[in-house]
Amino acid sequence: MSVSVEESYRLCEEIAKRTGKNFYYSFLVMPREKRRAMSAIYAFMRRSDDIADGAANPAVALQGLKDWRATVAAALAGTESSEPTLPALVDTVRKYRIPEKHFHELLDGTEMDQSKTRYATFEELYRYCYHVASCVGLVVLPIFGYKDEAALKPGEACGIAFQLTNILRDVKEDAGLGRIYLPAEDLARFGVSEDDIMQSRMTPQFKALMKFEADRAREYYRQAQPLIGMISPDSRGTLAVMIGIYGGILDKIVAEDYRVFDGKIRLSKWEKWRVVMRNWRRR
Repeated sequence: MSVSVEESYRLCEEIAKRTGKNFYYSFLVMPREKRRAMSAIYAFMRRSDDIADGAANPAVALQGLKDWRATVAAALAGTESSEPTLPALVDTVRKYRIPEKHFHELLDGTEMDQSKTRYATFEELYRYCYHVASCVGLVVLPIFGYKDEAALKPGEACGIAFQLTNILRDVKEDAGLGRIYLPAEDLARFGVSEDDIMQSRMTPQFKALMKFEADRAREYYRQAQPLIGMISPDSRGTLAVMIGIYGGILDKIVAEDYRVFDGKIRLSKWEKWRVVMRNWRRR
């Protein structure tokens, strides 16, 4: 039995508040209608990640994602669904005319994590980042509101910047799952072995590698910056908060001398609130 659209939105907002952390803080400076739409998008991403991360093995995860893809596609095509978050997603997609292909691209990225644990080149890693992060930007751009197609390029760059930040922050956590996202060509360039990462060795070579990757991420933040002025005024605060929080994590990684093996580097709740308050005037 399906839930009402209003109940679905309420559930999505609860999910975003409970598990969204970085994303939820950025929603706070949006008008209510857009905030609900962003929560519906987040709930879709959360459900996709939960299916991928909660399976006993990659084969089970891939089947779960295949079933989820079919369920989402059917809902978007007009079939009533028992998935309680989907009525809000369908309403959001229709209201803001979001291209449905981006949801499939997002799921393509989620599936990549089940079969690929190494990236030979940055070009390969870029494709992964596009699917799991830039596509999120392309999904939410219609909610933000934009008039010029030129917004798509910095929107893509923004996702790359965010995902590179996540990768740098989560080096140890990913290694524990048998994954290394840092490109093999970069490891070789700086003299870092896979074993160095798997064994959490904080070598001078590793720090040099991390500095290189952090500088690369900063360049994508620079390319993304013009997007703030290209979207509707009532959404600029949200994007500025997102950039402020993720950029703040990158700044903290650098400030802590890239010591990502010592524990997950993150912004405190107070630091996130400072970013929100700094951008409240953009509403």
